[in-house]
Amino acid sequence: MSNSTVAKRYAIALFELAQQKNELSSVEEDLRELKLVWNSNEELNTLFTSPKLSLIKKKALIREIFASANPIVINTLQVLIDKKRLDEVGYIINEFMILSNEAQGVADAKVYTTRELTEEERSSISTVFAKNVGKQSLRIENIIDPSIIGGMSVQIGNRIYDSSLSTKLDRLKRNLIG
Repeated sequence: MSNSTVAKRYAIALFELAQQKNELSSVEEDLRELKLVWNSNEELNTLFTSPKLSLIKKKALIREIFASANPIVINTLQVLIDKKRLDEVGYIINEFMILSNEAQGVADAKVYTTRELTEEERSSISTVFAKNVGKQSLRIENIIDPSIIGGMSVQIGNRIYDSSLSTKLDRLKRNLIG
């Protein structure tokens, strides 16, 4: 069974349980935190993939490290330890986010600008671009990129809406040369 198939199965089970217990937003929030910790801490990955550490110790460490996390998340991590699937955590979280976004009518968007967006600008961008992709709203990650000179570039999934000044200048340059 491939990583994506396994991750989807776990993500679906986790998603359905979170929905059933009416704790979708809490679980989603904890999974976002877990993903940050998991991706940024190489020692943690090494520790949990080490065969030298017993399953019991790994489970105790999970309970200790993620003590404030939703019990559904902690239990899922412990099941993954039992099944020796802890290396799937990142994939499972990604699959869970897809399911959660779909259920809530939300899409993740990366918005590249030269400065931090205000809440009003975020709201306006969310409203306009969510309609373009058939969603109710966008969860915006604002990325500061001085190289775009001005304007903005919005990436939603594999779609890119680019109204940055640097792109417009490149287009103008190509038209003048070509």
